[in-house]
Formats: sequence, C-alpha cells, structure tokens
Amino acid sequence: MSAEATSDLWWKNAVIYCVDTQAFQDSDGDGIGDLDGLTRRIDYLAGLGVTCLWLMPIYPSPERDHGYDVADYYGVAPKYGSLGDLVELVRAARDRGIRVIADLVVNHTSSAHPWFQAARRDRDGVYHDYYVWADAKPKDAGEGIIFPGEQRSTWSFDRVARRWYMHRFHPHQPDLNVNNPRVRDEIHKVIGFWLELGLSGFRVDAVPFIIEQVGAKHPEVRDPHNYLRDLRSFASRRRGDAMLLAEANEPANKLAKFFGERGEQMHVLFNFLLNQALHLALARGNARPAIKAMRALPKIPPACQWANFVKNHDEATFDKLTDRERAEVFAAFGPKKSMQLFGRGIRRRFPSMVDGDRRRMELMYSLLFSLPGTPVLFYGEEIGLGDDPRLPGREAVRLPMQWSDDAGGGFTSGDESKAPRRPLRDGPFGYRAVNVRAQREDPGSFLNWTERAIRTRKEWPEFGWGEWRTLATGRTEVLAHHVSWDDGGGDALALHNFADHPVRVTVRLPRSRAAADRGWRHVFGAGANSPPSLPKSGRLSIELPPYGYHWFGRRYGV
Repeated sequence: MSAEATSDLWWKNAVIYCVDTQAFQDSDGDGIGDLDGLTRRIDYLAGLGVTCLWLMPIYPSPERDHGYDVADYYGVAPKYGSLGDLVELVRAARDRGIRVIADLVVNHTSSAHPWFQAARRDRDGVYHDYYVWADAKPKDAGEGIIFPGEQRSTWSFDRVARRWYMHRFHPHQPDLNVNNPRVRDEIHKVIGFWLELGLSGFRVDAVPFIIEQVGAKHPEVRDPHNYLRDLRSFASRRRGDAMLLAEANEPANKLAKFFGERGEQMHVLFNFLLNQALHLALARGNARPAIKAMRALPKIPPACQWANFVKNHDEATFDKLTDRERAEVFAAFGPKKSMQLFGRGIRRRFPSMVDGDRRRMELMYSLLFSLPGTPVLFYGEEIGLGDDPRLPGREAVRLPMQWSDDAGGGFTSGDESKAPRRPLRDGPFGYRAVNVRAQREDPGSFLNWTERAIRTRKEWPEFGWGEWRTLATGRTEVLAHHVSWDDGGGDALALHNFADHPVRVTVRLPRSRAAADRGWRHVFGAGANSPPSLPKSGRLSIELPPYGYHWFGRRYGV
C-alpha cells in the first residue's frame, strides 16, 4: 500500500483560508500580528467553516519581499513568536478540525541566507553550487522579467564571488540550483521538518520557476517535472495525507503537466485561468469568457483538484488575457494607474473593485463556493474587507484585519498610528464601517452570508468531488453548470447571472439515474425564501435577478 493510500483526499473539498500572520491579530500591542494572536482567533475560523489554514511566510527574513526572501528555513521570525507558538497553533487548529499548511519557498532564498553568503565567499566550496552562476552575463538576462519597472535583469553581478548569479525575482533573491542533489536533500529536510511539527502540507511558491533548468549538462533537463515527482514522493512518504498546492500561472496547454499523467506531481493547482475569466465575464456582463475558460481546462486525475479563488495575496493578475481584454478589466475594476501594478494586475481587493456592491460580491463568492474545485479565501474576504491604497505595491491588499470598531480595529491594542501597517479607520471600508463584531450581530451581513455559503457547500460535496459540465441556457449572460458524484449519490446544479439586468433562462434538467430519486430542491441563492417549483426532470424555467444566482441539489435514496 502506498503512503498516499492513508489519505482521504481531504483537499478535494476543503475550505482553505490564507492568512498573513502579521496582519491578522496582534496579541502583545506591538502593532504586528503574531502566532499567539492567530491561535486566539482559531474559534472564529472554525465557526466560519474553515478546514485548512494556509500561513504565508513566517520564516526569519529581511522582509524585502514580504517574507518570500527566506533567510532561515527552520525558524520562525521573532516578531511572530517561536516554534513553540507554531506548534500550539497547529494543536489548537487540529482540535477544531482545521489543518495547517505553510508556504514552501524553494525557488530562491534571500541573499542574506547563510548558504548564499558562504557561496559567494568560496567559489570552490560546497555551497557555491547551491545557486546558479555564470562567468559572463547571459545574453538573455533581460528576458523573463517578473516585476516590470522594479527589475531590469534576471542576472546580477556579485562583487565578492566575481560571478553573475541568476534571480528570476529580485536581485536579493538568488535562485537555488535544484539540479544539485545536495540542494534537493536540503529541501527534503525542510519539508520533513515542518511535517514533523504537524503541518499537513504546503503551498508551493513559483512552481514553474523551481523546475526551470539551466544548462544541458544536467540530466533532469530531459524532464524537468521529475523534480516535482520527487517532491511529491518525499512528502507522501513522510506523511500520507500531505498536500502540495501549487502556484503555477501557466497557459491551459501546460497545466496538466503540473498534475502529472497519474496525478503523481502536485495535488492541487490554483485556477488562475478561470479567475481571470470570471473578472472579464463580470466586466462584460457576459458569461461566455467563464464558460470558455472552464471548457479549456484539462481533465485532471481523480486525486487532484483545482483551487478556486476570488482574490489572492498579491495583485489580481490578468496576464493571461489579451491586451484588449485586460483593458476592459482595468476600466471596470481599476481604472486609475495607481490601482494597477506591473502592467498586468490590479492591487485592490474585490469589494473595492465593485465599490462594495453587495449583489456582485455575492455573485462572485457564490461562484467561488459552487464552481468545480476547492475554494480558497484570503483573510477578511468573509466580511468584505477592502484595501488601503496608502500602502505600497502589493501591501495594499494586506491591510490589518478589522475585528471591531474600537481603536486599532480590534487588531492591536497599541497605538495604531505606530503599527507597521496602519489599520484602515475611515471611509466605506474602514474598520468603523466594516468589522467582524458588527457583522456577527447583523443576520443579513456578508459574514453571515459567507458562513451560510460555506455550510451549504459542505452539505453538497458534489461541487468538489463531482464530474462537471456546463449547460445550455439560451442566454449569454448566464453560466449554468451541473456536477454529478456517484459515490456521494447526488447531483448539484448552479446558475449565475453576470448581467446588471434580470434574465429568464430555461435549463434542461439532467435525467434521474435512480428510482429512489427524491427530486431537485433549492439549497442556496438569491430568492431562497421563495424558491421556484422544481420538476424531477424536464426543463427548469427561472428568472434570475441582476447578478442573481441559485444552487439546486438532488439526492438518491437518502
């Protein structure tokens, strides 16, 4: 029996919640969120329905790239607490049915990492080949820039080593040489270390760049994906239910390679293509871009999954859209240059993009919880947290969590004006207007809506496990999709109207597959208090309000 046979494929239907620890809850009044503060909020996450907590980097770091410039893979930055605090967080989460995963950043290290410092001082030493070097600046050094306007080259000259080193990201983030067996062993040790501390897996950063090979002399050049198989195999041996969630923003024709033919590489991939298409569809008031993107996705192995999201922890990227399509999205959701970043993205959260329009917020998050795949929330999305344009670059979307209308927004008991990231106090998205405490007390709040959506999603795991297909509606404004899961004994159907006007659609209901069919019923959506009459089979005719949505379900013999 393989190690993975001990897994229940929990990632197929998880509810993942991404947290920037320093922005979530400050426990000691220093203005910086920490692990102890996060542990104190575990009951909140459990009540919301979260089943997997994803920690953005908490490693010691110079913090020149939000912690993704790692200086020590085996530690916790003192501002967040200690390894003991992390273990207590994992224990508290596990007791409430929540798994914990963390960022695995192994494409590069910080230039302050002891490996790089040793590498630059001794060209003949063991650590020199931990990185990618050249005696002369490569001719393609200006290609593949990740941060236009902030980055001029992917190679820099080190005056100590007197050689050029590769960095797909910033110059202070030299790339690790994964062709070196010693580096692979080090990464295995890092994975093993954190799994032993109780983590259930990792969100693997910058996966396409990890396997980027340099020089034909390396044997793995023939199949760079062998390294992903190696990562997966090691993680599964150490913990049978370990999950690897990959950041791989690639074209549709390359995505399947990151799962592998038998699902032997990454367990889960972020669905960047669908995310970008959903924004375009909403900008146009037309479901066609979303339908096209769904149909373009490759079929995935049974044990694998897509990770759907509305907003990730960086800028909302639209790099896979055409220039014209991207201009449409920019015009709709980020028209000012100050709202855009790197020429490809928008540095705003979704509620800000739609000016707090509750109808469009519900539509997009209804899609998040009903589209095939596993939903991923970025902290604060459940209350409609906005962004802070005062913060530079990507930090704009990483403002402190807003717990109450007290000073500091309930995030910190210290002087909020001295916090490294100041809480947003005023305006339509400030903590005096948007906070957890007020929304808990309001039955009609977005927080309570999100809790209901998550609870319904859990009651209908068909959305995560089932085989899916889009259905004809006769109207371009509406996306209708159906999922069927034989093992679960049920079907689910969802309709979403991307337009700002009501639309009547007629959908042919899938045929019943069992004599014990209890019939379709309305389970969630706009107009849930007066659901339409649903036939067992035939056609369903329904009018969707502007940005309206409905979920329906059917069970057999239950």
